Amino acid sequence: MTADQAGDLDCLEFDGEAFDPTRWLYSAPPEAPRQVSAEGGGRLFSPPPEALRQVSVEGGGRLFSPPPEALRQVSATALVGEVRAVVVAAHRSALRAQANLQSAMIAAFGATGQASQASHAGQAGQAGQADPATGHVEIPPVAPGPAVTQPVTVGRFEIVDGQPFAVAHGAHRVVAGEPVTAEAAFKPLARSDRTQLAGADLARLVEGSIAGVFGAAYDQDGANPSIRLAPAGDPLLSRVDDIALRGGAWGRGELRATLRPDVAARAGSAPAAARAVLLAEATAQAAQVFAMYLGLHLCLADATFVRGRPDGRGEPDRCRVDLEEDAGTSAEHEIVLAVTAVDLVPRPWLSVDAEIRAGGEVVARLWDVTLGIREKPGAPVGPGVGGIVPVFLGRKNRFGERMMLNELHMAHCSKGDQDVALGPEFARYRDTRATRLPDGGLRLVDRIVTVDGERGNPRPGSSHETEYDSPADAWYYQESANASMPNCVYMETSLQSALILGYYLGATLPALEGDHSLRNLGGTATLLREVELRDTTLRQHSTLLSTTPMPGSVLQDFGYLFSVDGEPVYKGESMFGYFSAAALARQSGLDAGRLVPTWLEQQERRPAVRTINIAGRRADRSAPLCSQGYLALLDDVDVVDDGGRYGRGYLRAVRAIDPADWFFERHFFRDPVIPGSLGVEAVITAMQEWVVDGGHADGLVRPGFVLPVGLPMTWKYRGQILPTDAATTLEVHIKAVERKPGRIRVIADASVWKPTMRIYELTDIAVELREEGALPW
Repeated sequence: MTADQAGDLDCLEFDGEAFDPTRWLYSAPPEAPRQVSAEGGGRLFSPPPEALRQVSVEGGGRLFSPPPEALRQVSATALVGEVRAVVVAAHRSALRAQANLQSAMIAAFGATGQASQASHAGQAGQAGQADPATGHVEIPPVAPGPAVTQPVTVGRFEIVDGQPFAVAHGAHRVVAGEPVTAEAAFKPLARSDRTQLAGADLARLVEGSIAGVFGAAYDQDGANPSIRLAPAGDPLLSRVDDIALRGGAWGRGELRATLRPDVAARAGSAPAAARAVLLAEATAQAAQVFAMYLGLHLCLADATFVRGRPDGRGEPDRCRVDLEEDAGTSAEHEIVLAVTAVDLVPRPWLSVDAEIRAGGEVVARLWDVTLGIREKPGAPVGPGVGGIVPVFLGRKNRFGERMMLNELHMAHCSKGDQDVALGPEFARYRDTRATRLPDGGLRLVDRIVTVDGERGNPRPGSSHETEYDSPADAWYYQESANASMPNCVYMETSLQSALILGYYLGATLPALEGDHSLRNLGGTATLLREVELRDTTLRQHSTLLSTTPMPGSVLQDFGYLFSVDGEPVYKGESMFGYFSAAALARQSGLDAGRLVPTWLEQQERRPAVRTINIAGRRADRSAPLCSQGYLALLDDVDVVDDGGRYGRGYLRAVRAIDPADWFFERHFFRDPVIPGSLGVEAVITAMQEWVVDGGHADGLVRPGFVLPVGLPMTWKYRGQILPTDAATTLEVHIKAVERKPGRIRVIADASVWKPTMRIYELTDIAVELREEGALPW
């Protein structure tokens, strides 16, 4: 740089080292960013010295430049003159000078940015398709929008704890993901029929009146006074135009909101870094609305919104913002956000991607805006010593009753910290294989209402009540051949309620220090009345009948009854065992360790066998009375007409075991095993297919399968099916086919094998097919 040029800068009252503006025209390797401060708290990533000499302008700051191949011939003197003119004319702060310099730099390589985007589009193909070289994809648009020309990216920022950092130009890419399935979908803690919110509604959310907007299900008796929209007091939204629980690119939820006009004007005129921060904050406020809509706050009593995941590790909150050419300050700005993740562990949180649209054109894209809810310091979250819950933890049920433990605690009992779920005594199991509730769509206990019993004293007669909300959009209603709830859910929700009672009372604490497993060993259950269970709350009452400690294990018997709206629906008794690894390894099946062959294999002369092609029926989505999706447990069934133990029909099916089968991830955390209830459901599937194949549905008007009322079903389990098992085999012996007007009932006995032994025995397992409106059996 010449002395004259240095003097020109001095006359502008720059406080710092003179710089060579031609250095702007060489890019910095993005893999070596450095952090530097700017006046007003902003920061930018700067290139290493070998790529760009340190430049000090008033207030500091460094800039990125385009790659050499995109070099534009720019006069150094002219560029300095331009800088001088800007600074002299404005006499702005260093931050404003920095923004002007950055804008000039970006203009120099705007064409290069377009070329880079076009190049990346050619590499990755259509949105959502994997790049063969990397296995990554460009994230799909949040939602379909009007056809627009390709926008020009004018700024890219990473916002860390509210501070903007400029990042090198390049396409934002994410690991390919799949839309969420119905089974894996997050179940809201409360539901509202509100899908649009006016300005007055948002004002009430700013005041903290969440129940006043979304309904009584969101009431917390004055708990959580700090959970409110824009708790800092600067609401940025003017209205919410739509809320879709299962919308968005990922199927986890979508919200469309509109910025206040003055906020849109600020966004349109602000420097790039300030604009990125403002839009990120507006998106976070839209995420706050969606979090309230899901009821994420309902499982805590005194909490606040926090940015980022509330994991307690102090990691910074990060999101990415790409700014495009703005449509102008007068255009209405719309936020369209799609939820990408939502969970309750370690505390409630959700993450969203979003687009900001002005005049129908995308003016910004945001990724990984994450919002959490965390208790205030010192506020109780779960039980204390002995399982005592000294204060109200914030959760009420649909009837307005205060709950003892809630969805947060059940989630931690599935996959989190058991001390959070049940009390500090269970901290010993944090990093071990221990008793767990199932997870995801197989977790069928939501809340503990009350407990009558003392930890450490599992006396007979101890009891508790739990609740499970069964929404109409639950995966099992969609995928079952049943007209209502399938048998496996009746079984699981009752058994899970019972097991959590024994575990809460401390059955394992004196006997099992390290790794152990919980297994159901058998029971008997009876349906008391036929009732539609969609959109109901199942109230389970479980009673401990006995506890028997044994070397390396503890056995417990329970009785249970579940009711809906005070009317009993389903009752039973069941035994559970808690086993050390050594005790579990000694399982010998139902036949003293011998491999007993199936009935078909025992026949000296193989009888005629025909096959029901279940997979073929299932492929025809219009085929009636056929389980789908996660309840597609069999592909075919072999039938011996007039065969079996009773001469009325024999069914046999084999199912290959894939370690990637969905239920291993759900049942249980660190201890994968096929749920016994799904083994029973596979037997029911075989029987239902036999009924349809035999023409028993013919002549029935709108027929549907239901659980038979008044017929006890008994099961006995003496083994487990693991991901390492090659296959499981079942057989069914039909022993009765009964008919009444508009109904047919089939009763059978059945067994299930793993490769080395017979492990399940079912007595009086039954299916019933009835036409709509038929009188009860």
